[in-house]
Amino acid sequence: MSIQTAIVTGANSGMGLATTIELAKQGYQVIMACRSEKRGQEALHRALHQSGSSRIELMLCDLGSLDSIRQFARRFREQHDQLDVLVNNAGVVMIKRKETSDGFEQSIGINHLGHFLLTLLLIEPLKAAKQGRIVNVSSGAYKVGKIHFDDPHFHKGYNPIKGYAQSKLANVYFTRSLARRLAGTSVTANCLHPGAVGTSIGVNRSTGFGTRIMAFASKLPFFLTPEEGARTAIYLATSPDVAGVTGQYFYQQKQEQLKPHALDDAAAEQLWTWSEEQVGLQPDERL
Repeated sequence: MSIQTAIVTGANSGMGLATTIELAKQGYQVIMACRSEKRGQEALHRALHQSGSSRIELMLCDLGSLDSIRQFARRFREQHDQLDVLVNNAGVVMIKRKETSDGFEQSIGINHLGHFLLTLLLIEPLKAAKQGRIVNVSSGAYKVGKIHFDDPHFHKGYNPIKGYAQSKLANVYFTRSLARRLAGTSVTANCLHPGAVGTSIGVNRSTGFGTRIMAFASKLPFFLTPEEGARTAIYLATSPDVAGVTGQYFYQQKQEQLKPHALDDAAAEQLWTWSEEQVGLQPDERL
């Protein structure tokens, strides 16, 4: 039986690391897609030790850089013929408005556009798998989200809640649009709300601002551990119960009905077209 391969983005800490360890324990070959070489290597050692597996590797990928994403996808396709699981886990909450290297507001740039491009560049190896699975980590914050098509990068009136909620609704729209485009193939796409998890998502990528706040918050009794928060992602990545399920939203390993505005297929298609333009998708890369 051939070894199944998984990619986990944002795998150097929190739910990404927990997901990596559990998938490795289940026998998957796991590629940890991380932005930082130093933090990635530290996490790789932890993952190897805690999983007892030797089938984990680190590959650098900065979801805030279209060039880095393209390099990662190219390297992966050169080394692997198929991809069984893609867990789009990485995410940020930006207290102050900042831009990616490509000029995107970071919440929509990293949480949505980065994963949008990465996923589309990996569609062929996903199709080559017996049953490829795309798992997008969204959030219940989608419920208060709106895609601000007039100013999606918030050049005016930015606030963290508005930016994060927009990006999480984008994850839901992306999942549903993906599922429609992949209908009739062996690839499924689902998204999830992990619950309130104490991770480093609110920590500034450059300055480390917020580290103490998040460390304190993670100890509050209503916060889940990263391991608890990762359970639904692992369920969607591995369970035979959802082998044929696609285009759905899950919480606590159960399918949930989306709010009406998240079912707006016209808005989802508008977001898809905008996203293709933003990331410079080439004709042969489109679904």
